Amino acid sequence: MKYLLILCVFFFSFTASEPMRVFLIGDSTMADKVSADFPETGWGMPFASFFNEAVEVQNHAYNGRSTKSFRREGRWAKVFNQIKKGDYVLIQFGHNDAKVSDTSRYAPAQTDFRENLVRYVRETRSKGGIPVLLTPTQRRKFDSTGVFVDQHADYPAVVREVATAEKVLLIDLEKESKKYMAAEGPEGAKKMFLHYPAGIFKKFSKGVADDTHFSPFGAKKIASLVAEGILASNEHLRSFLQKSSFSQKYVFELPNVATTAFKKDTFNIVSYGAVSSASKLNTAAIQQAIDIAAKQGGGVVRVPAGFFVTGAITLRSNVNFHLDAGAVLQFSADAAQYPLVRTNWEGVDAIRAQSPITAIGERNIAITGSGIIDGNGEAWRPVKKGKLTPGEWDKLVRSGGVLDDKKDTWYPTERALKGSKMDQPGVIAAGFNEAKAEEIKEFLRPNMISLRECEQILLEGVTFQNSPAWNIHPLLCKHLTVENITVKNPWFAQNGDGIDIESCEYVSVRHSKFDVGDDGICLKSGKDAEGRKRGRPSAHITIENCVVFHGHGGVVVGSEMSGGVHDLFVSNCQFLGTDVGLRFKTARGRGGVVENVYIQDISMKNISGEAILFDMYYQGKDPVATFGNGDETPKIESKPVDAGTPQFKNIFVDRVVAKGAETGLLVRGLPEMPIHHIYLSNLDIEAKQTYRVIEATDIQLTNAHFTQTGDKKPELINVKRWKLNAQ
Repeated sequence: MKYLLILCVFFFSFTASEPMRVFLIGDSTMADKVSADFPETGWGMPFASFFNEAVEVQNHAYNGRSTKSFRREGRWAKVFNQIKKGDYVLIQFGHNDAKVSDTSRYAPAQTDFRENLVRYVRETRSKGGIPVLLTPTQRRKFDSTGVFVDQHADYPAVVREVATAEKVLLIDLEKESKKYMAAEGPEGAKKMFLHYPAGIFKKFSKGVADDTHFSPFGAKKIASLVAEGILASNEHLRSFLQKSSFSQKYVFELPNVATTAFKKDTFNIVSYGAVSSASKLNTAAIQQAIDIAAKQGGGVVRVPAGFFVTGAITLRSNVNFHLDAGAVLQFSADAAQYPLVRTNWEGVDAIRAQSPITAIGERNIAITGSGIIDGNGEAWRPVKKGKLTPGEWDKLVRSGGVLDDKKDTWYPTERALKGSKMDQPGVIAAGFNEAKAEEIKEFLRPNMISLRECEQILLEGVTFQNSPAWNIHPLLCKHLTVENITVKNPWFAQNGDGIDIESCEYVSVRHSKFDVGDDGICLKSGKDAEGRKRGRPSAHITIENCVVFHGHGGVVVGSEMSGGVHDLFVSNCQFLGTDVGLRFKTARGRGGVVENVYIQDISMKNISGEAILFDMYYQGKDPVATFGNGDETPKIESKPVDAGTPQFKNIFVDRVVAKGAETGLLVRGLPEMPIHHIYLSNLDIEAKQTYRVIEATDIQLTNAHFTQTGDKKPELINVKRWKLNAQ
């Protein structure tokens, strides 16, 4: 009875621990905003999402407040009365303390501002709280030469001095936001703030150019800088930061992609003379609609239901090119509609036919809707006899075109055949100019969608199909969102890739489907010396909830990866019938480093070659013919390490199921540069040969289950620190 009484007292006296509380005090750059203020966003709004459920964030920041007015209006008293031992108080002022003309807010930096900060710190500590000081964030200000201009005078320095004197954590947002904006430059930094034309948002119906208050992207960026500062500290609060679904990363460390926004104004291509017809060419009408929309501040260029034939068109800034359900945009088969241009092909500068849709240096652009864009690729692509049935081949030959000397490859024209016999056709470094390229024009097939050096791009809803070469090619772009698109090419389409993301940063590819003739979702960054000279990696990329039905690879890195690939996050994808599942490919001469890759929750079925492939002997051939049947095994020999030596390292793969593959895992490094630090966990793979690992170091498989269905035994050749923890 005595023990029961003690137990009851213990049970009823127990109360759940209170949450860790974080109070935010500051001005409008931190404050919560009502929905009517959208898109204006204080950084305190996304900040709460960076912590786990054990943390309660209270945002008491308010528009226009200084260290002086925040206290005089009783706002500090409201916070102070709640503070308990262990609570954190994040303090950020400075923007409004400098308002000399407003006596209710003005607090000189070296006197009142300093004294007010000290009072906030000491009063927080008097209640057992933990103060954190933050310097004010920078405004966007550049001089006429593009050099960043600091507008904060002595206020940030005073915050630093008080933090040192009072021995409190300092998060130097003034320094870090300046570093970021200076790197982005005058135009790139605009996405941090409220820069929108008229006619988009109700509150800013006349447009806005505000270099102080944040866009949703900017608020999240600043909040992530605060989280970085907390993580780098010794404060207990760091242990409450929320881990993402990728166990190696926190939520705030995942890529932050800036989105698009457009005026509601609509420019229907029919109003500019476009006609639904099987033959009428609508290039001029469509381009006119795009150009007029851009000149009027942007809007939606609408392609209504119907069949519209066009030649090459160019997108402009602030234009959303929208295809209604039932709309088919058919690109002409006439090569004359696509003039030769200087561009980039497979990582090198080259002359090619202009892409059906092009954008160069544009900002805030989109292709959206439910319609179909068809590239008329059959007018351009060569076809290999071995990829067609006898009946299909006979039909193709009878349709026209020419055959090569071996009679096993069909070309659409004599000029295309002539190009196939040349060394480095169209490559500028090989001596090609426009006149010489004209002699082989049909061989110089364009990518269907070419987006070069653009920023804030949206591709959503549309079906992109039948491209002459690659389907979608963003090059040197930033902040690209790909959402719910479908990409289709015939399975035999030469270079018929789905999307090739080359030297791009901050990319999100989600909820999309690919059924193509080459690699499905591919990451690149330039080829060999030209790619290394460019020095632009593909980085900060998220790929999730995508399906690849057919292609040489599901998610692919390389082989043109000379500028590097890093911070790639892939999750919840399915590969159903691809030649290779996860495909990492390179070769000597490329150089470049692929690192910090995080992949999880991948399902595969009917993989003709390797479920997971890391290979440094890419031979430029179809993967099944090259690897799956064991033919043409390269001679492995050591060579000196130089600028052209590639690296694969620090790659994490978790939770992969593969039903049916030729090889479960193939790792093939160079003797002088083994593939290293590859971590694979929770694998369930059925394959004829479970694994083959050559020239590798620090390869760790945890909870890996392989089912062997063939006669080939697993192989380890020149492997150091191999660890297999089988299920």
